[in-house]
Amino acid sequence: MNLHHLIEQYIAFRQALGEPFKGQATILRSFSRILGAETEISNVGVVQVNAFLRGSGPVTSFWHAKSSVLHGFYGYAISRGHATVSPFPDTVPKRPPPFVPYIYSREELRRVLEAAENDRHPTRRAEPHTLRTVFLLLYAAGLRVSEALNLDCEDVDLASSLMTIRNTKFFKSRLVPLGPQLSWVMKGYSGWRQTHHPTDDQNAPFFVGRDGARLAHRSLDVAFLHMCLRAGIRRPDTARFQPRLQDLRHTFAVHRLVEWYRQGADVQKLLPQLSVYLGHCCLSSTQAYLNMTPELLRQASDRFERYACQGG
Repeated sequence: MNLHHLIEQYIAFRQALGEPFKGQATILRSFSRILGAETEISNVGVVQVNAFLRGSGPVTSFWHAKSSVLHGFYGYAISRGHATVSPFPDTVPKRPPPFVPYIYSREELRRVLEAAENDRHPTRRAEPHTLRTVFLLLYAAGLRVSEALNLDCEDVDLASSLMTIRNTKFFKSRLVPLGPQLSWVMKGYSGWRQTHHPTDDQNAPFFVGRDGARLAHRSLDVAFLHMCLRAGIRRPDTARFQPRLQDLRHTFAVHRLVEWYRQGADVQKLLPQLSVYLGHCCLSSTQAYLNMTPELLRQASDRFERYACQGG
């Protein structure tokens, strides 16, 4: 069986089950392209698979991501009689330590927003008002970047201070309320947008670039990196992963937890609410966002000390 045709058949099968399967499809097509479009699956051995998994650089977590996708493909191929074995190497490299998101301080957030508001780069796809509003929304509402960029005008009910986040990760939709200050900011952007990029189409994107089209994730990532550089924000612990746009979501979760500790709230009772707000299926998904920053540790330690003293 031709490897290319079987991979396309497998991708169509997974997508017919209702899965987006976009990232996995990219990996599989890369595998097919590297090995050759006319390669027969029976001619693919451990050497070729190992070379694809290792790539040309150091082993990263992407090795395991590619391995998982190929395991699924070969399970499909074997079940249909197109292969008899999975040609995977016997040695599996140790997973690298998980990447630690960057948690912005409130002062750093202020500087980033100020840099966005004053940005006058003529070739930037997003205008200053748009940049500032998107960054503020990502932090204040804890949205994923794709969730903010996929918002249509009909999804933002400013009269009710409510957003509808549709068909996101895990195939779920949810309602996200806007606080008074964030609602005011969103209303300001909506008025600016209608003046500079007017539309009566409720299916039009809420956040748009200079050309009136929906903003791309990549262009927003690049703009955010430039804003961080202008604000003097750099990670001292890594050269490869500088402060990322998606870390605003992590920062939202950590700051929310710290604030609950300060208020003396029952954090364990409130965690499920945070999980639902973030659009997670379970609490274990939320735990990835709750990085132990010095401030969070201090608040948790103070809470435990008060509890211990009362118990004594």
